[in-house]
Amino acid sequence: MTLESVPAYDSERISGVGNHAVVVGASISGLLAARVLADGFDKVTVVERDELPDEPKTRDGAPHARQPHLLQEAGRVIIEDLFPGYGDDLVSEGGLIIDIASDFNFYDEGGYVASPSTQIPGYAGSRPLLEHVIRKRVSEIDEVQLRDSTRVVGYRTDERGTTVTGAEISGTDDNNTSMSADLIVDATGRTSRTPKWLETRGYESPEVAEVNVDLAYSTTTVERDPDDQRAFWAPASPPYTRGGGALPIENERRQVVLHGVHGDDPPRNVDEFHDFASSLQITEVEEILDSHDMLSEDIDYYPFPSSRRRYYEELDCFPSGFLVVGDAIASYNPIYGQGMSVAALHALVLHHTLAENGLGNLGLEFFDEVEQIVDVAWMMAVGADFQFPETTGPKPRGTGLMGWYLSRLTRKAHTDRDLSERFIRVIMMEKPPKTLFRPGVVWRVLKPAI
Repeated sequence: MTLESVPAYDSERISGVGNHAVVVGASISGLLAARVLADGFDKVTVVERDELPDEPKTRDGAPHARQPHLLQEAGRVIIEDLFPGYGDDLVSEGGLIIDIASDFNFYDEGGYVASPSTQIPGYAGSRPLLEHVIRKRVSEIDEVQLRDSTRVVGYRTDERGTTVTGAEISGTDDNNTSMSADLIVDATGRTSRTPKWLETRGYESPEVAEVNVDLAYSTTTVERDPDDQRAFWAPASPPYTRGGGALPIENERRQVVLHGVHGDDPPRNVDEFHDFASSLQITEVEEILDSHDMLSEDIDYYPFPSSRRRYYEELDCFPSGFLVVGDAIASYNPIYGQGMSVAALHALVLHHTLAENGLGNLGLEFFDEVEQIVDVAWMMAVGADFQFPETTGPKPRGTGLMGWYLSRLTRKAHTDRDLSERFIRVIMMEKPPKTLFRPGVVWRVLKPAI
């Protein structure tokens, strides 16, 4: 399931679902869920353990936010529907709107993919800025309250233990208080404690799949010429275990990121940063470092050992009044930039599931629907990771054939603008992968080179 196969958001579809909903976690996933819930609940409380800044700053609980983030087309469209004028707000805060077709340069399989002939708008900004603008818009909704520096320490249930009825929370004074709710949404990310909580309440915990990539990435920020909105991206791809890129962000800056997989660690200090950049398949990253001053001598390093998926859709029983969204269901190798768009698709599915079913059997209905979203993102991410023989974990069926086909498609897309656009729209989760297997596309991919 991708953007094309999910009906657009319709604010008129939901009303009178419940009195109070609680979202645990003010991540982008949590904030988008809160926006959707505000249509159907009298009150929505977002509980966040971090102190929420009033400006674009990295939260203590989200160190990965210091790394570059690219909002794919699926996420861009959904966020703009949920918050009309979001792009204008981003630009007013210093962000950019770039043309993915002409500004974003994607290198893979030994060359740059051709620029599509159609313009594809994209939002460019640091992760703290993207999140800040969403949080600001959410805070302006009358039904929503953001409660930071507060931890959820437990959930309350009814006497039978089949329905979650509220949460136990702890603030800065360490005193626990109760909060009643008709619905609680876990948006705490890949460290979610819901599986263990389910076990303590006699429920089955979801099966977990982990695909180990041993990824790490390092980022620094450099100056950017005001009129230069170009982005460059060359992910690690066999036989090369190194990759990197440069992405424009707000306030005439550019983030330069280096990454390595399977033990090829990127540098953690400035002295080694340039040398690593010089070893990439593309020269533009090194050239940017040579011609622009670094704005800090700090290198932000972040390890990501494995993609992880929890199969909530396979559970036969799940508490009423409870839900899990975003990275708490599945988190993917971040070099593919899927996380924010998957979170937005989850919010859109939540919107439609509430509209169709209300709170009745919401959890299992929602998990059944988002399975199709997770399947697409998971196949694309781990399928690419399994091109490395060192990658370990459960391999989806057909991964080898899919990898061979996409490798050939990418090479053909170096010179075929139509193939390039089709491929990019699949990567951006706008179109489903099956569009790459239509007869006309297959012929162009498989036909011998002249």
